[in-house]
Amino acid sequence: MTKPTEPAKASRRGIIAAGLAGAVAAVAALYVIVGPNGNIAGTQSCTAALAAAGAVKPHATGEVAAFLPASQPLDLRGLAFLGDDGAPVTLADFADRTVLLNLWATWCAPCRKEMPALDQLQADLGNGEFEVVAVNLDRGGPDKPKAFLDEIGVGNLAFYQDSSNRLLKDLRKVARATGLPTTILVGPEGCEVGTMYGPAEWASGEAKALIESAMKAAGT
Repeated sequence: MTKPTEPAKASRRGIIAAGLAGAVAAVAALYVIVGPNGNIAGTQSCTAALAAAGAVKPHATGEVAAFLPASQPLDLRGLAFLGDDGAPVTLADFADRTVLLNLWATWCAPCRKEMPALDQLQADLGNGEFEVVAVNLDRGGPDKPKAFLDEIGVGNLAFYQDSSNRLLKDLRKVARATGLPTTILVGPEGCEVGTMYGPAEWASGEAKALIESAMKAAGT
């Protein structure tokens, strides 16, 4: 066996250095998110959300046992979608409120199943300090999802939509929302408190205790 030459060693060092640089970039990406104009927005301090994540951790049990408190909260203020009237909305518009952001579509069976619970949660806890923001991602426009919500008697949720699926793409860029439904608890400062991948019984006592613990930690 021949002895490796110095250029080969240098090449390996270059590969290792490139790998480390990539890892650093991946970690850095967790602290920013694409804004509505397509640019990467700078992150604000998410220390309050980190404290709230610690407060909700003991409540991630029962119906919300799969809820994952954030260890590196994302600043989500730049996430954009449309309101019922078609006007642009961002999470920054919900400042000073705790938000349960839910991504759903009519073709997603688990999404359809959990919608009544989300509607009940809004009826039970919704006020000036908390809102369930369920954003529909059907590509065909609002008619089909609105008809579905009317059919199952959902009347407490405001209608939000993103037929472009830009919202889903933006979250995937920062390793969130790998599928539907995805639900993110967002603190009043616009930072992620934690994320649920898959459906949950959001009107359950466990879910309400988790959300209320986050609100209490945030002082709302």
